[in-house]
Amino acid sequence: MTYSVKEIYYTLQGEGAHAGRPAVFLRFAGCNLWSGREEHREQAVCRFCDTEFVGVDGPGGGKFATANDLAAAVAGHWPKTKSGIRPYVVCTGGEPLLQLDEAAIEALHTAGFEIGVESNGTIKAPDGIDWLCVSPKGSAKLAQRSGDELKLIYPQVESQVQPIEFESLAFKHFYLQPMDNPEVDENTKRAVDFCLQNPRWKLSLQTHKILGID
Repeated sequence: MTYSVKEIYYTLQGEGAHAGRPAVFLRFAGCNLWSGREEHREQAVCRFCDTEFVGVDGPGGGKFATANDLAAAVAGHWPKTKSGIRPYVVCTGGEPLLQLDEAAIEALHTAGFEIGVESNGTIKAPDGIDWLCVSPKGSAKLAQRSGDELKLIYPQVESQVQPIEFESLAFKHFYLQPMDNPEVDENTKRAVDFCLQNPRWKLSLQTHKILGID
């Protein structure tokens, strides 16, 4: 399989349970809920994506002919220091599970990486992922109903998705993340109020945007 990658870069995880953790971000090209093109946004299942995932022209991006080639590219972005810390890679997109397969997981593990995945949950995850974050989008049906972290963008007004709908799913952590749009201040207030009233939920902020880092 040839892997199409928008970008690979080293930064801090900005969201959820691993916020603040150094990681290599492996952003796969493509998504099954939106083409990534503005002219298609209004007809898309997910209309609020703020990520560029079209093409393979980002920093570190390209097409990788083998899983080992992909893993080597990821490893090249981890600092060459002997910290004793296991390297961490976040596989994201778009939708990473369109491409992340058992061969890539094995190659990344062989390269020493702990593997995190950020998925919209519409594709069943393969075995071997170390940390799975599912972020439900609109009316899209969930195929992956268990994992480590469920992170819901809130509020999703058009689809009327409610956090309470997900509490029966088998996740260890439940996060509410304010929708980043012109009403972000009001969205944040609503998310805070919901978490205070429903203590199973924790607030996730996009700290990379707050800090002004990629």
